[in-house]
Amino acid sequence: MISQLILGLSLLVFLHELGHFMAARAFGIRVEKFYIFFDAWGFKLFSFKLGDTEYGIGWLPLGGYVKIAGMVDESMDTGQLNAAPEPWEFRTKPAWQRLIVMLGGVTVNAILGVIIFAGMLMYWGEKYIPNEALKYGIVASPVAQEIGLRNGDKFVAINGKPVTRFDEIVSSNVLLGNDVVLQVDRNGSTEEIVIPRDFTARLLEEDKSLFVRPRLPFTVGEVSKGMPAHEAGLTEGDRILSVGTEPIVYFNELQDALLKNAGKKTELSIGRGTDTLLLTATITEAGTLGFFPVTEELVTGYTQYSFLESIPAGAIMAWKVITDNLKGFGKIFSGDIPVEKSLGGPIAIAKKMYGGEWDWYRFWMTTGLLSMILAFMNLLPIPALDGGHVVFLLFEMVLRRPLPDKVLVVAQYVGMVILISLMVFAFGNDIWQHILK
Repeated sequence: MISQLILGLSLLVFLHELGHFMAARAFGIRVEKFYIFFDAWGFKLFSFKLGDTEYGIGWLPLGGYVKIAGMVDESMDTGQLNAAPEPWEFRTKPAWQRLIVMLGGVTVNAILGVIIFAGMLMYWGEKYIPNEALKYGIVASPVAQEIGLRNGDKFVAINGKPVTRFDEIVSSNVLLGNDVVLQVDRNGSTEEIVIPRDFTARLLEEDKSLFVRPRLPFTVGEVSKGMPAHEAGLTEGDRILSVGTEPIVYFNELQDALLKNAGKKTELSIGRGTDTLLLTATITEAGTLGFFPVTEELVTGYTQYSFLESIPAGAIMAWKVITDNLKGFGKIFSGDIPVEKSLGGPIAIAKKMYGGEWDWYRFWMTTGLLSMILAFMNLLPIPALDGGHVVFLLFEMVLRRPLPDKVLVVAQYVGMVILISLMVFAFGNDIWQHILK
């Protein structure tokens, strides 16, 4: 998790700051520092100077920065503002050039996100589960059952639009949408399920993102030695027909039946070839028997993208990240999603996004998502972020005069307080959520 987090963030921070750096140098603006991660309080892991710029790696992995001459930035170095303006300083350049410099980082992050997603589609293609493949319907989690979904339901439409792929059901359009109505086929009749506005918050309380999964029949796979299944005489290929008096067809039914009989000696009806056997097993306190299930394989769809096809498809994926973030912020501000469940720091990113195993597909998917999130977050109109500088420059372009330096300095201080507070909250929330689990 740590290695993936450091590699991903290093790549994103480096390219973001490179966007500012290249735009500044293109307009003849001097860049005094180029740092990956922050060299807070003057401490750094590595640095060297080349030309007018000091390049280095800081010790605090919360981002990075380029120190542009003649600009009030996160370094809070206002000494240059008291001296006469120099032609190579940020403040002496036209507003449109300064605007391009400030947008350089988010532009590179947005382009990077498109490139990553396009590359993934071209290399791996796109796998999906057609909705028609869910011939046994779905398994509804407890929170899904609370809103009216039932095991065995088959999805028909979302807000009247026919469902063609399973991932449409668990998409942000459902989880972050408002007034979403699901149409399901339940034993031949159509039922309508209204998704409540706080549904995503309920999912986060359960620490689940998938509220439904495909329902599948199963057989007994590898049996663990010393476990109840082995002691009862279960063998690979057996079919569990009932647990006690409860008939079993699907794996979720077995899970529910075992939990009801946890810690009890229970009779199992087993199908083995053409024979039916009765076995007795003492189910563990955790509600398990001790074997790996072999479920029926789902039919999957696959789309391979050419180079030209992958670019617009990658752009659509990248844009969806932005729109999902906008929907998410809307849910947070409306109170439908608690902020402590939606805001995470590096610990949450490492655990929930990158994960504990090195998987290149997951790594690039996460890095692409973070690149677009970084672009979105940096455009927020908060002083000290790129978006804050952009707002001030737009004011300057409309008013046809620059804002006073004192205003920019005060705004930068306010912005830094906001950002530091958010970082402290994110870290504290990460630690608290980790303790709770």
